Amino acid sequence: MGNWLDSQTLIWFFPIVFVFHDFEEIIMIERWNEKNKQKVYQRLPRQWADRMIRQFSMSTAQFSVAVLVVFLFVSSFTYMASQYVRQGPGANIYCFTTATLLLFIHSFTHIGQSVFFRSITPGAVTSLIIVLPYSLVLLYSLLESHVLTWSMIFFSLPFMVLALPVVLLAHFIGKKVV
Repeated sequence: MGNWLDSQTLIWFFPIVFVFHDFEEIIMIERWNEKNKQKVYQRLPRQWADRMIRQFSMSTAQFSVAVLVVFLFVSSFTYMASQYVRQGPGANIYCFTTATLLLFIHSFTHIGQSVFFRSITPGAVTSLIIVLPYSLVLLYSLLESHVLTWSMIFFSLPFMVLALPVVLLAHFIGKKVV
């Protein structure tokens, strides 16, 4: 991949990719929810639609605070992964691996939502043109350079469920702070 795309560089791209992706969501979420509320109720069972609307009924400012909370985790995990590659203090690759796998899989939900709702949903464009390519290059590079192994990836997969409370907490904080 060349020297400019070494493991450290790819790892530090993660918060940047996260920010680009979430900026798209921040910009679109409030307006998309207002414009497509009826479509959500038409396409989903009422209980699911109620839950989705309630969870994502946030102003742009509230959602921005929620993204900031998650970004703090992303940044911390990125630092720990960087330290892992450098064999420095605070080294941990597993949190970073879990977060990158989560963003990778999460991008498919945005694409799936766009197909399901037959409209561009918040996060779909950056999922397709930034998150998916970055994730594939990152994982390939980290596997090729032996920073990661397949067993480390499989070990990290179950920990993705721990992100749900973090995201729910972030949404709660966003709604309470703003």
